[in-house]
Amino acid sequence: MGKGNKTDDELSSRKYGVPLYGAAWAPPGTAVKEDSSAESETPASDTVKRHVVLAGGGGEGHSGIPNAILLSAFDFESNSLSDQPVAKHGTASDLPYRIAVHPGGEGVICSFPKSCRWFEWESATSTDKHTLSLKPSEKVLQQLEDVGQQLSMTFNDDGSLLAVGGEDGKLRVFKWPAMESTLSEANAHNSVKDLDFSPDGKFLVSVGSGPGRIWNVATSTSVASLSKENDEIFGFCRFSRSTDTDQVLYITAMRDKGGSIVKWNTTSWKRISSTHVVRDPVSAFNVSPDGKLLAIGTIQGDIFIISSASMRVQTVVRKAHLGLVTALAFSRDSRALVSASLDSSARVTLIKDKKNDGMSLWIILLIILLAVAVAVYYGTSKKP
Repeated sequence: MGKGNKTDDELSSRKYGVPLYGAAWAPPGTAVKEDSSAESETPASDTVKRHVVLAGGGGEGHSGIPNAILLSAFDFESNSLSDQPVAKHGTASDLPYRIAVHPGGEGVICSFPKSCRWFEWESATSTDKHTLSLKPSEKVLQQLEDVGQQLSMTFNDDGSLLAVGGEDGKLRVFKWPAMESTLSEANAHNSVKDLDFSPDGKFLVSVGSGPGRIWNVATSTSVASLSKENDEIFGFCRFSRSTDTDQVLYITAMRDKGGSIVKWNTTSWKRISSTHVVRDPVSAFNVSPDGKLLAIGTIQGDIFIISSASMRVQTVVRKAHLGLVTALAFSRDSRALVSASLDSSARVTLIKDKKNDGMSLWIILLIILLAVAVAVYYGTSKKP
């Protein structure tokens, strides 16, 4: 089948030959225009390709599957991912596992089995196009050498702090880029599964075995413990990203009936509600930058997009991947969601504007009601 006959799903989902564990969007400042010299009336946001960073591989051994950090381009206008990576950096026998993109566009940190490494953006202009890639930085993260596998990494919103959580249960927070340690907790959890900074940078949440924990960034102390109920197992955590004064914290929880999202008050740290969302175990989770949407990926390869206002499922993409979803990330403008999977595929799902859809439905209902009212009026007026 020719490219022109491919469906949107085929164009927005690509297989890159390596099991993928990490996915993130390159900051908008690193976007590449297709033709900067050409004049067009099309909005700039539609003439720019955004880039997606992916990480994965076959691990150490002789599987024949390489380990690499990949860079792919996504075109919003055609809703398509590049069929091949636009850049690729092999990492020999070291499996790149988790990645965190610096919000200021400085580069990308990636965790490997024994250490973490820093990569910088690199751009090159040839006669016909402008390309973007990643290169290993000369900056060596000495504080993250020989620390074992780090399962979670995140920057705060202004990029001044970096938090990493290890398979060994140790939590570390550093000032960036100085890499000056501000928090080092050896037994934060048996294993640190996930981390997230609050939008104002005052708090850090960590989840792993046992209850979730809230850390005061300024004092580097634990200030709250988020208890589990019954047979809950916490998996992922994210603060809401909205600008509302009433901030909330979301934590995914697994029980025998399936996956739920638990909401917490960020002042009292009390549980607000728990909403059952899926029957299958949750394997990935994220929140959109505008705070309006939550995204869940499952071990069956399904993706659920949920309204944060109603906590109702807004969109379901069944079998978005053939393997479990390993990572989810919204674009900075919340227009798109990239997902990655162990089946070697990456996919971008465009976010539909449900507000417009809802308005259209109300208009249709109003027209129907007016038509009925007119029919009733004229039917009544014709009676003797």
